[in-house]
Amino acid sequence: MYLTLIRHLPTEWNKKTWLQGRRDIDLAPVTVEFAKKIKQNKELLKDEAFDLVLASTLKRTHQTAHLYGYYPETEGLLDELDFGPFEGGPKSKLINEYGDKWIENPKELVLGESLKNLEARIALFLKKYKDYHHVLVFGHGSWIRGLVSYVNDGDINNMNKIIVENNQCLTLEV
Repeated sequence: MYLTLIRHLPTEWNKKTWLQGRRDIDLAPVTVEFAKKIKQNKELLKDEAFDLVLASTLKRTHQTAHLYGYYPETEGLLDELDFGPFEGGPKSKLINEYGDKWIENPKELVLGESLKNLEARIALFLKKYKDYHHVLVFGHGSWIRGLVSYVNDGDINNMNKIIVENNQCLTLEV
């Protein structure tokens, strides 16, 4: 199976480096830079035949998909990590509290959701869609990083060593 993953476009909270998690935040106005990147990504994807297009339950992924010309099915397994008390605040607060554990062993953390649960959602997603040839996913930073770590390393513990920018597009063979 191939998964093409696009992280949602930025929100005002992304611009402030605030954690959104499960907060249902609208996208920020699309800048010229991001409009160009959408056009570049669409050009890369134009010859791809997707069996299925999915987005999380959060509107920022659907808004991004619509800007790409897609109307995805909603899949709750794609929802962003629940950051609990850290949502609506700067990411630096989470880093200051958990430091090395966030980078080296995030699977042991429980925020608003345990990261073990995030890993379980990723595993369930892969099992649920394993029979599809190519799936396009509009998703979130932590979920995509967790998936990349899970596919490459067998668990999510390297997820916070991976960078996935807003509107970044990547394809994995699973």
